[in-house]
Amino acid sequence: MGKTISCSVFLALVSCFYLQFGTALDIITPSKSIKDPESIISQSGVFRLGFFSFANSSNRYVGILYNQIPVLTVAWVANRNKPLKDSSGILNISDDGNLVVLNGKTEILWSSNVTNTAPNTTTAQLLDSGNLILSNGDDGGSSLWESFEDLSNAFIETMKISTDVKKGRQVELKSWKSPSDPSDGNFSFGIEPFNIPEGIIRKNNQLYFRTGPWNGNMFLGSILMTAVYTDGFYVVADNQQQTFYMAFEYSNDSMLIYCELDSQGKFIERRWDAGKGNWINRYSSFQTDCDIYGYCGAFGICDSSKRCSCIKGFKPRNIEEWSRGNGSSGCFRTTPLQCQRDNTNGSGGAGQGDDGFLKMMVKKVPAFPVRSSIINGDCKDQCLENCSCVAYAYDAGIGCMFWSGDLIDVQKFSTSGVDLYDLYIRLPSSELDKGKNTKVIVITTVIAGIVVITISALFLWCRMAKQRERNEKRKHIKHKIYRENSIGVKLQQLPLFNFKQLAIATNNFNHAKKLGQGGFGLVYKGILDDGKEIAVKRLSKASGQGLEEFVNEVVVISKLQHRNLVRLFGCCVDREEKMLVYEYMPNKSLDSFIFG
Repeated sequence: MGKTISCSVFLALVSCFYLQFGTALDIITPSKSIKDPESIISQSGVFRLGFFSFANSSNRYVGILYNQIPVLTVAWVANRNKPLKDSSGILNISDDGNLVVLNGKTEILWSSNVTNTAPNTTTAQLLDSGNLILSNGDDGGSSLWESFEDLSNAFIETMKISTDVKKGRQVELKSWKSPSDPSDGNFSFGIEPFNIPEGIIRKNNQLYFRTGPWNGNMFLGSILMTAVYTDGFYVVADNQQQTFYMAFEYSNDSMLIYCELDSQGKFIERRWDAGKGNWINRYSSFQTDCDIYGYCGAFGICDSSKRCSCIKGFKPRNIEEWSRGNGSSGCFRTTPLQCQRDNTNGSGGAGQGDDGFLKMMVKKVPAFPVRSSIINGDCKDQCLENCSCVAYAYDAGIGCMFWSGDLIDVQKFSTSGVDLYDLYIRLPSSELDKGKNTKVIVITTVIAGIVVITISALFLWCRMAKQRERNEKRKHIKHKIYRENSIGVKLQQLPLFNFKQLAIATNNFNHAKKLGQGGFGLVYKGILDDGKEIAVKRLSKASGQGLEEFVNEVVVISKLQHRNLVRLFGCCVDREEKMLVYEYMPNKSLDSFIFG
């Protein structure tokens, strides 16, 4: 019995300690408030609710923070737009059953602002999910207000970004003015049903960024929403009730991840890195300026160099702005669709006419598509049946998507982690033929260029070959002239006979005058005008001896003087004729005396 009383006393003391310092309980009641710097902690110690300040700031805020993370990480802020100026703040449940933040003058800086019929039984509990719930005990514990329905800039697991069309209610993220100022900034992130649900970032209530339509598995065109989906990101759409929400849950409990809409309008996913002791940015909704909605205007395309260009068949609406790099004014169609001309001329009908489609590979399909459940093969025909249809695309999770009016937010390039999609843009056949004609012209030009280059190269080669031939001839002529000059010098050393003189002396080389013959040719007897008898050695053309060799022989023989050698009187060189003129010896040749 004594032990039981002691235990009861101990538990009572512990409870009083917790109530005094507010460091373990997760509930606030009408009789229990928390004062700066007190806090309450969720049951498993994941989150805490209390007072905090940012570095280099004396402002105090009431918020929900990650309790086990050494880096200040805020999941929700109550008095974000009205900070406390000192440490006199109190968070309690007021007499009307609202959760309120009061300053030292008991002025209300923030309130849950709900109608509560039983304020005395109201409690506020911080859950391990990070959700702070205000509920009424007499009403079966039903929720009167939740922090998950009054979001700040953080998007954590089990939170829902939602839209209820019938009630006209949206739960959105709101950016901070700066990393150290949690007051409402210029950006918000929510889900818009449109014709197909999309994630939307607005800047000053104007559309700033879109994820692309949700196809049941991912947003078509968002690197963040594509990658996160594989880890548990999902969208629930109830078209009948017209309610839509997005949330994410990770199956890996060891991975701590949350998303944030930062002060620059970027939706960023962050993962806790215990080794580095800090949050690591994994993905961001913005990769380039092309992600800004309408960056290149209607019918404009943004490419990987962040330059705007017009879709084929369109021209810039404002040339001057485009020349300065501002393509937001967009483009206009240069040639009306055939169906439009048919309708104008009164030919009637849907006007399939001569319109066709240009296929483009895009990162993100244009804004505001209208969906259809028909199969892929019928998308083209259905678009052609409606003259207001300017483009179509197909996705297995959505079906056919059609666009009328302006095509806005078209990106032509791929970012790592994002698939490309086929977009078919309606054009008159004349514009499509221009492309074909251009290809023909390009191919023809290339072929003609190759032919011209080939012919020019051949002509140049022939010219160079002729030039080399001329140079060789010049070289040969110079050599010949030199050689002939050299021969002429040598011939000047000998008595020369002309061909006519020797022809007369040998009776025109009469056979009767023939003395003999050898490999060198024939030898004739002749008588000169002065009566001197001579022997004329007429060199045969078959001997193979050239002029230079002949002259050398003449010079050598003429210099030899011996009593047993026949004297050489001279020679004759006339065109192809080469002859030696010796003294005539009436006796037989030397061999007849030697050999008998």
